Amino acid sequence: MEKLKMESVSIAEDSLNKIAELFPNVVTESMGKDGQLHKAIDFDKLKFLLTANQAEMGVVYDDDERYELTWVGKKQAIREVAHPIRKTLRPCPEESRNWEQTQNLYIEGDNLDAMKLLKKSYAGKVDVIYIDPPYNTGKDFIFNDTFALSQEESDEKQGRYNEEGQRLFQNTEANGKFHSDWCSMMYARLMLARTLLNDNGIIFISIDDHELANLIKIGNEVFNASNFIDVFNWAKTETPENLSKKSKQIIEYIVCYQKKKNDMKFQGLKKESVSSNGLLNQPNSVGILTFPANKVVTSIPDGVIKAGMYGTDAYDVELLEDTTVRGGLFTAPVKLKAKFKWSQANLDKEIQKGTTIKIPTLKLSPSYEKLEYDPEVPPNLINHKVGVETNEQAGNHQLQFFDKKVFNFPKPVSLIQYLCEFIDTKNKDCIVMDFFSGSGTTAEAVMRMNMKPRKNKVKYILVQLPEDVTETIKKAKTPSEKEIMQNAIDFLTENHKALNICELSKERIRRAGDTIEAECNQRKLKDLPDIGFRVFRIADSNMKDVYYSAKEYSQSDLFYFTDNIKEDRTGLDLLYGCLTNLGLSLSLPHDEEDINGYTVYSVDKTELMACFAEQIPEKVFREIAGRQPRRVVFRDASFRDSADRINIDEIFKTLSPGTTIEIL
Repeated sequence: MEKLKMESVSIAEDSLNKIAELFPNVVTESMGKDGQLHKAIDFDKLKFLLTANQAEMGVVYDDDERYELTWVGKKQAIREVAHPIRKTLRPCPEESRNWEQTQNLYIEGDNLDAMKLLKKSYAGKVDVIYIDPPYNTGKDFIFNDTFALSQEESDEKQGRYNEEGQRLFQNTEANGKFHSDWCSMMYARLMLARTLLNDNGIIFISIDDHELANLIKIGNEVFNASNFIDVFNWAKTETPENLSKKSKQIIEYIVCYQKKKNDMKFQGLKKESVSSNGLLNQPNSVGILTFPANKVVTSIPDGVIKAGMYGTDAYDVELLEDTTVRGGLFTAPVKLKAKFKWSQANLDKEIQKGTTIKIPTLKLSPSYEKLEYDPEVPPNLINHKVGVETNEQAGNHQLQFFDKKVFNFPKPVSLIQYLCEFIDTKNKDCIVMDFFSGSGTTAEAVMRMNMKPRKNKVKYILVQLPEDVTETIKKAKTPSEKEIMQNAIDFLTENHKALNICELSKERIRRAGDTIEAECNQRKLKDLPDIGFRVFRIADSNMKDVYYSAKEYSQSDLFYFTDNIKEDRTGLDLLYGCLTNLGLSLSLPHDEEDINGYTVYSVDKTELMACFAEQIPEKVFREIAGRQPRRVVFRDASFRDSADRINIDEIFKTLSPGTTIEIL
């Protein structure tokens, strides 16, 4: 039986294991603060191995000059990423939609915590990440980051602490670390985001000119400059403001990286209209193509066409052998010598795919019409020509769901959908993530992606800090922004909802889902997209402090801790705490059943079974073991005593020897 850690994965421990795989001889043991031996790295030995051929490897020492990006707080940001947390994701079925069927996730809380909690379940599984982070224009982002601790006394006087006593950091230009704080905030989150992407995965980061340069430098360090794709320019407006005497800003930037850049072709728009495309190309060298009999359409009258020179003013075309036309087709092979775009293999492949080949006139200049065109590589200018809307259009789009505008500067659905479709995911399951999800636009974009024919569906994971809209309205810079935030407050108040952006976002996703469902029914689509979502809220651990530090308590103290689980936690809370700890997907189906009066949970049939009751009778243990689940989870209090624990262990060894038993 193994005790679950009930904390997020330690990235430091992950890194140690990877070093151990590469250099097993540097692994040793050291005494930890808990008085126990732990696996450790002999850094002197590792340094010796890495510097043995320093002249060839280009090793950099502490005093050596090197190119690097640094700022106040960077080291603390790195430590923050590596530090595991003792928090959990509490399920909220009553706030969710289609809880039992949906595979979409909506998480309320700090995205740094969220990604730490998701890491074990989703590392290397996310296909696309789109984020629209704060642009650092002053007074526009609030997070519980421990690396932003300047002006502490001032903040204490102004009451900028949350209920847990954590400082709510608000970045302003009055802060001497204005750029540093933003860099630390982004650096930590991008480091975690990278671990979630699969090797082909891509990340898009919306930004304006305030931090574009720093974002690229951070991205180059986190993802490596060799994995930089492009800075896409999105035409955000057709009516720029006249605020500057130097230039009108009509674009924002979208910085793109791939986790491991490869030869995979990104997909832009697909040509839908049928049009003829010439096969001749002047820069190409002269080649010979043989067009098969009865495969080439023509308007030339019936008869024999003699070998010889043909062509146009721009191109010479030589017919190498006589050929025949009958009934609008070349009934004999057409062997031409000219400067062609295609090779013979490409021609044969296109004909096999159903591409129409035409030689309409006696100039014998061939062309083709495809049944379906391959998507073009996307240009780095994103505007109406590729079907992407502006900010103004996105602002009006929300009026489909609300009587008045309630979000400032939401991104267009068409923008996020366009970006997410860069990767061909039609033949595989796909996860799209947005950990600055704001208005929930990414959720609607994913639902609309699923309206198209697909073999597999796209799922989303959204994360959003429940920022208080009564505080947001204080940061409004214009009367228009203030009016929109007042609309949001009025809507939430009238509908008896908490005054935070998450409540607005969830309602927007629900209403967008209703609209999409109606559109699908109107179009009589057979496969309806998943319009549901499971809501989770980040909270402190399900476990009491004694769970993590039992050795610090005396036996007499432990007598008073009859249980190590907090009293306000439900069985569902404990179940999902186990899922993140065991690295299982949060969208897996689960059942709840009664076995002899005891509630037993089953996740994905027999992937995991759990019972969190106290003093479970042997017949219930036997029933669970008889189903041979892959894993089971019980709590300490599920056993009457040590003898009972040993007995249950033997029952599982007999009935289900392949089952791993985990204990809370």
